[in-house]
Amino acid sequence: MIDTRSTLSDPKALRAEIRAGRFDGPTAGQGGDALQANLVILPQADAQDFLRFCQANPRPCPLLAVGEPGNPALPTLGDIDLRHDVPRYRLWRDGTLVAEPTDIADLWRDDMVSFALGCSFSFEDALTRAGIPVRHQLAGRNVPMYRTNLPTRAAGMFSGPVVVSMRPMPAADAIEAVAICQRFPLAHGAPVHLGDPSQIGIADIDRPDYGDAPDIRPGDIPVFWACGVTPQAAIDAARPALAITHAPGHMLVTDIPSGQAERCLTGVHPG
Repeated sequence: MIDTRSTLSDPKALRAEIRAGRFDGPTAGQGGDALQANLVILPQADAQDFLRFCQANPRPCPLLAVGEPGNPALPTLGDIDLRHDVPRYRLWRDGTLVAEPTDIADLWRDDMVSFALGCSFSFEDALTRAGIPVRHQLAGRNVPMYRTNLPTRAAGMFSGPVVVSMRPMPAADAIEAVAICQRFPLAHGAPVHLGDPSQIGIADIDRPDYGDAPDIRPGDIPVFWACGVTPQAAIDAARPALAITHAPGHMLVTDIPSGQAERCLTGVHPG
């Protein structure tokens, strides 16, 4: 029998479990301190606009790697096959979510361009080591995520609101969390908002747009980070004929230690 704790703390072993169809859950707290990534896959005809969108919005869309057209590998991030190595995907057609498969081999085309974007799960190990509670991990839930009234900068066909993830914590811990997360610019960096959710357009903090309801305890304040689900809101608005993303919270786990994220940038342009 596999020792789940030891297996899932290693990113290669975790991807092997995902590839074999034995793990399809959220990846918060999995893979040790490995860098985790959001995923967007588009036809080459739409990829240049999306690249410009990421460059215009580096806080919610920090680029880690861009794949070559038709190639499901991202060699700068590890021994990865994007057709199999994400626990749950989302399939979009004309901007509408139509399926959440656990494998996309049958959907892959030779014009597909993949984008790996930084993920806030990458700094959660550092928060935990600092003694800061990560409530969704402790509760065994997915992180809550919300659409906001904060706009992105439009690029070509892509625009829309910034999506944020939220981690409630004691106020004193929030101050330390800001300092810690500033060291992770490719995992969204420092929070974009602390406190009153209505100031960024969130009407009901107990009803997130993505993920699970938050575990907010007495003395906690909500702390919000820019989130790599932002491109999914942009896909919803742009309505490309075809797009594939990760399901929120179900990330691509790379072989790169989170503290070495700055080494992952590539100069690849999609065509």
